[in-house]
Amino acid sequence: MEEPKHLVIVGGGFAGLKLARSLSNHPAYRITLIDRHNFHQFQPLFYQVATASLEASSISFPLRKTFQGSRNVRIRIAELFSVDAGRSTIQTSAGPIAYDYLVLAMGADTNYFGNKDVQQYAFPMKTTMEAMALRNRIVENLEAAASAPDEATRQRHLNVVVVGGGPTGVELSGAIAEMKRFILPKDYPELDLSKMHIYLVENSPYVLNAMSPAAKEKARAYLTRMGVEVMTGTAVKDYDGTQAILKDGSSIPTALVIWAAGVRGNVPKGISPDDVTPQNRIRVDATGRIASGENIFVLGDLSYQENAEFPKGMPQLANIAIAQAAFMAGNFKRLAKGKAFEPFHFKFQGSMATVGRNKAVVDLNSPKISFQGLFAWLVWMSVHLFLLMGFKNRLLVFINWAYKYVTFDNSLRLIYTRPPYPIQVEETEAVS
Repeated sequence: MEEPKHLVIVGGGFAGLKLARSLSNHPAYRITLIDRHNFHQFQPLFYQVATASLEASSISFPLRKTFQGSRNVRIRIAELFSVDAGRSTIQTSAGPIAYDYLVLAMGADTNYFGNKDVQQYAFPMKTTMEAMALRNRIVENLEAAASAPDEATRQRHLNVVVVGGGPTGVELSGAIAEMKRFILPKDYPELDLSKMHIYLVENSPYVLNAMSPAAKEKARAYLTRMGVEVMTGTAVKDYDGTQAILKDGSSIPTALVIWAAGVRGNVPKGISPDDVTPQNRIRVDATGRIASGENIFVLGDLSYQENAEFPKGMPQLANIAIAQAAFMAGNFKRLAKGKAFEPFHFKFQGSMATVGRNKAVVDLNSPKISFQGLFAWLVWMSVHLFLLMGFKNRLLVFINWAYKYVTFDNSLRLIYTRPPYPIQVEETEAVS
């Protein structure tokens, strides 16, 4: 019997995990799944971790638990350094690993567009740890505002600037606005929360720019009604930790800028520059294969695949990543039978975003309709519950959502780290 081929998958996100699970226990392959973390992260709900609606463990799932019954999948916690296509080897923090087939599915990271100051001071939200750090900072800033020595300091810690009007920025702005309305008045009665401003800054003329006109308009109307100050047609050009500078020269005093303005693919060393787009995604053919490596494939957000529906590349969405991985698993099964790879076919079903309680927007492609409001919100929740890994996680998330819906509250507003920049107050006589 022929030795199983070694399939190395780098990245335990939606695409990498789906491919490994689809080929688990297949006799033709032995699989090594590599990731920097020992758990799968459910990125669409990071914003709920950041705003204290969900605990991080509710949206994370151990990779080894996923493959407890697998005979051919092995997990390695390591970081990919480079790819040597000529030798069919990758260099990792755990040492070199040889492969017969390599699948790169490392996703994308925050794109700061070369702005070093923004990168240093703004908060991203692309990992569970970053979402937890953001949660800490939001609560730290509220505590700092409560004990601020002057009005200017208090205002700076109350203001929140969210940069980027895509789904992440819209959902995060809406969640913070709901905190301001329902939760913070009970927690911080000493603060005048009418002075808390939530700014959503988007360079294009619209929020949710990739969605239908109806969805764009409704999302903006929802946000405005919730108290979010939507600023389109402008951009944050610089941030020094205290002032967000806009492109027109005006500024917003703030101790918190959340950067959700763009992503950049995690391209490893060794990939030919000819295969990399300006957005740092790797060009692939219709089967997901890159030109510079006959046995190298790319999936998910890192993949740049053009087709008739998306001549500028498919969107970086979870449902597309999962569909790509499922199709590629079928191709590897065909390959094991001596058949050639088939081109990837995918009918884009649509997109959605939630803005807040009973508020969401959904665009469907087949049939081509757009709807908003309570039903859209229920659809959004159902889809995200279905995509979560594990029954326990689904149950925990559902219970948290139900509890918050009934009580207008949550119980996760905890600071797990010491504030890095405590407010220094000069010694004065005690005020009773």
